[in-house]
Amino acid sequence: MKKLASLILGASLALGSTLATAADYVIDTKGMHAFIQFRISHLGYSWLHGRFDDFSGEFSYDADNPGASKASVVIKTASLDSNHAERDKHLRSDDFFDVERYPEIRFTSTRYQPDGAMQGMLYGNLTMHGVTKPVAIKVTKIGEGEDPWGGYRAGFEGTTEINRSDWGIDKNLGPASEKVEITLSIEGVRK
Repeated sequence: MKKLASLILGASLALGSTLATAADYVIDTKGMHAFIQFRISHLGYSWLHGRFDDFSGEFSYDADNPGASKASVVIKTASLDSNHAERDKHLRSDDFFDVERYPEIRFTSTRYQPDGAMQGMLYGNLTMHGVTKPVAIKVTKIGEGEDPWGGYRAGFEGTTEINRSDWGIDKNLGPASEKVEITLSIEGVRK
């Protein structure tokens, strides 16, 4: 009986230590070790690159159970920067992001499907321009570990492609400018 109790206690401790490895992270926007960037074809002749400078978010990650991972991000649309002030003003107008009416873009994950230890697909809902639709983000784990300041960090990169008209941003720029590629480079600090 003592042997059975010891086995149960040992299994409980092992399970507890596995569960304890799950950690919550806040995206490091204070040190700006995170980026949300996009690119869209300009008339089919070149690429227009841009980014959002004001965003926040958090994620939960457990290397022993990556399928339980989750993430949420809030982006301030007025922080859009395409490296051209007049274009940014136009992109913020009601022709595109309409930042007065829709000041935020939100992503909330619904599930994560790992594909090995270093990559997978993060599924969730993207709310932009008053429309919520599901998206899938291809995620690659960059790394994790202790930082020089006594904290612990984990970093990921995610990519997805959306049709902007699916979210009601449908100003006609020609068929080459329908798809938007989005890249999220995220480094989180464990809470």
